[in-house]
Amino acid sequence: MAEQLLRLAQNTQDPSALIFAYRVWGVALYWNGDLLSALEHFHKVLMLYDNQQHQSLAFVSVTDSRVLCQGYVAATLWVLGYPDQALKRVQGALTLARELSHSGSLAYALSWAARLHQLCRDVQSAREQTETLIAVCTEQGLSFFLLWGLAILGWTQVEQGQGEEGMVRIRENLTTKRAIGIEVEETYWLVLLAEACRRTGQSEEGLVVVAEALDLIDKSELRVFKAELYRLKGELTLQKFQVQGSKFQINNPQSAFPNPQSEAEAYFLRAIEIAQKQQAKSWELRASTSLARLWQQQGKKTEAHKLLADVYNWFTEGFDTKDLQEAKALIEELN
Repeated sequence: MAEQLLRLAQNTQDPSALIFAYRVWGVALYWNGDLLSALEHFHKVLMLYDNQQHQSLAFVSVTDSRVLCQGYVAATLWVLGYPDQALKRVQGALTLARELSHSGSLAYALSWAARLHQLCRDVQSAREQTETLIAVCTEQGLSFFLLWGLAILGWTQVEQGQGEEGMVRIRENLTTKRAIGIEVEETYWLVLLAEACRRTGQSEEGLVVVAEALDLIDKSELRVFKAELYRLKGELTLQKFQVQGSKFQINNPQSAFPNPQSEAEAYFLRAIEIAQKQQAKSWELRASTSLARLWQQQGKKTEAHKLLADVYNWFTEGFDTKDLQEAKALIEELN
């Protein structure tokens, strides 16, 4: 449908039509996991956008196209491995939305800010942005964006030790979202729920959630979170079978894997493979950290060090983010 829209817009050469076409095409590419192509289309929107001509379109399309694309550019840059640039972009989206005095655009920018801080695992900043988003949505009656705020608030509650309350909130908002019939962003919500299950020790439920998300990806090709889901599958597999320290229960003899460690290793390697195909360095770093930690427990320190150091050394920014800090600390341990 995005291709058809773009062809029609190119035939008319109307800048407003082209903005909508590139916007829709970019969103489709992002969720498909085609990150560099998505970035190219969002940049085309930003190049075509004219303040005087196109700001008023926000009042007929829920969200200003420039704000929307800045938010998606931020998310795409984070996945590609540029956390600092991503945070700068999302701040730009917030500034634009406030200048517009358009409640839908402001709520959208706040939702991206909350999501980006969540991806960076900055719990306090994510909570602050989420609380602001909830206040704006409550005041303006923006029920759709309110769901986003409440779901990410649930994630922050889990991270801050309010596990059961946070889990309930995420589940309730996922149920409401499904009732509305919005599927495109469901994989992200399932990632939040799976991570919350891992944090609260509910590994069996977490594995069910991951299986559901991967099934949705197979049906819809919403691949942008696929690598992270396989990493979580590996972490939850280890958590489910772990007894004490590095001791594991005997696995199901009918399984294709001789033990849970081998199974988790296969999921981590799959996550790395997917991330590399998408050039998704942030997902690759997380999956490599998980695998390096497993190899460290198995005594394969040289292999673990090389794997993780190669990915870590690629990064040129974001060294104060939690993922990079944890990777650096593990590399130092492996040294």
